[in-house]
Amino acid sequence: MSGTLLALVAFSPIVVAAILLVGLNWPAKKAMPVAFGLTVAIALMFWDMSANRVLASVFQGLGITVSVLWIVFGAIFLLNTLKHTGAITTIRNGFTDISADRRVQAIIIAWCFGSFIEGASGFGTPAAIAAPLLVAIGFPALAAVLMGMMIQSTPVSFGAVGTPIIVGVNKGLDTHNISESLTAQGATWEMYLQDITAHVAVIHAVVGTMIPVLMAMMLTRFFGKNRSWSEGLDILPFALFAGVSFTVPYALTGVFLGAEFPSLIGGLVGLSIVVTAAKKGFLVPKTKWDFESEDKWPAEWLGSLKVDLNDNPGKPMSIVKAWVPYVMLAVILVASRVSPELKGFVQSVSLSFSNILGETGVSAAIQPLYLPGGILVFVALLASMLQSGSAKPLREAFGESSKTLIGAGFVLVFTIPMVRIFINSGINGADLASMPVTTANFASDLVGSAFPALSATVGALGAFIAGSNTVSNMMFSQFQFEVAQTLSISSVIVVSLQAVGAAAGNMIAIHNVVAASATVGLLGREGATLRKTIIPTFYYIVMTGIIGLVLIYGLQMTDVLMK
Repeated sequence: MSGTLLALVAFSPIVVAAILLVGLNWPAKKAMPVAFGLTVAIALMFWDMSANRVLASVFQGLGITVSVLWIVFGAIFLLNTLKHTGAITTIRNGFTDISADRRVQAIIIAWCFGSFIEGASGFGTPAAIAAPLLVAIGFPALAAVLMGMMIQSTPVSFGAVGTPIIVGVNKGLDTHNISESLTAQGATWEMYLQDITAHVAVIHAVVGTMIPVLMAMMLTRFFGKNRSWSEGLDILPFALFAGVSFTVPYALTGVFLGAEFPSLIGGLVGLSIVVTAAKKGFLVPKTKWDFESEDKWPAEWLGSLKVDLNDNPGKPMSIVKAWVPYVMLAVILVASRVSPELKGFVQSVSLSFSNILGETGVSAAIQPLYLPGGILVFVALLASMLQSGSAKPLREAFGESSKTLIGAGFVLVFTIPMVRIFINSGINGADLASMPVTTANFASDLVGSAFPALSATVGALGAFIAGSNTVSNMMFSQFQFEVAQTLSISSVIVVSLQAVGAAAGNMIAIHNVVAASATVGLLGREGATLRKTIIPTFYYIVMTGIIGLVLIYGLQMTDVLMK
């Protein structure tokens, strides 16, 4: 079979999933089993994968599914606990006091606070935390998920204290051979990786500054009474200010300090600047924008998560006391990633499965304390004691939160194993490259020297398939490096474009959409979210592609391996 046909066959499950979800508006619980079945058939028939390896990949996927569901549960559990202690009422009132403008609230909660949480935890946690918090302060569930998904972009490359770079790029490249070439040029691997980190940070900063503007525009276009793009543009000065408040410290941190802290520091600095500015009315439009009354919202906007603040007012509490759990969450997340002692402790509880069914490299590990889910549950326990002095909020929150998981679990049971079959298909009886690499090879052969324009798209495709920037980088970094070497262009820039594209692809990653939707009770309407998140994703990869072409062919930038 020709390379073209193989690439089309490899890509067909993704096309089918996209058509069913976005085109025909099928719920993910129906679409993903179909895509999964097609992937299994292709793996067995065309790639000649052994049935044992396919089954091992399914078991590996189920292990990862447990980890994802644990994070989703933790996010909802914390929110429901804070609802029953009365903290959410206070937080809601606090945001209203900062600004009654919904565009400002979305920028502060999703863009600033969400980016900080992404820097600390990754794993799709910001969408899982921001979406229910936005619902709690009066956003439609669909709007909340959209805002939560849109920030799965700029901060993601440095999420979980830099994991997509430190693990994804680092483990995705042939470190041994590249290091030998670097040594011959008088350079080191550390210098090369830092060069990539700096380029990723700067490219993200240039493209990402517009994300708050897009957030405001999409909020007013899809959820406003007038369905107007221009009402979003009314807040352009403030939105750009919020964008820069995050991206400038973010880029400087990436260039001078490395991959661990750009999103953390950018989020923290951005949050403090933007909240202060909003309180003072700096650049905030005089006309306040809000949704229509809830009784006029279409059914499509509404999820099953109802945060009725009047039913559970709890005791009135100070704004500081109400926010303490989120501060504790941020502190513990950061500490568990940067403190060797604490990191060692939370990682000590681990259930690992190496070489599942005897298949080399097919492994899974569940670390309940290290994953954000464990920390979210721990913080919920502390919050209940601190804010109510009783276990009652916990009991009520546990019952409400458990119900949410069933639907998400069913979808992810098909989605994540499908991803693992894709990734593990490199070992097969047909002597073919893995399905994602086959597709990427076809794309590179098609465009030739214009490949830098497509590098980010390849990264986004990887994230769409895998639901992870880190995994996309592991799949495609070496492929991007090889194409750059073949074209005699900067591998640093091409790999950087891969990492930026992979971050953007998180906005359309199906299992991220499912996880965020689950937190607000919106399962079954993933297509409605994807049809909207494709807009910022398209913006991101097109802009990144243009920057790539300018850097390589316009400015003719090189790197140490080209000397």
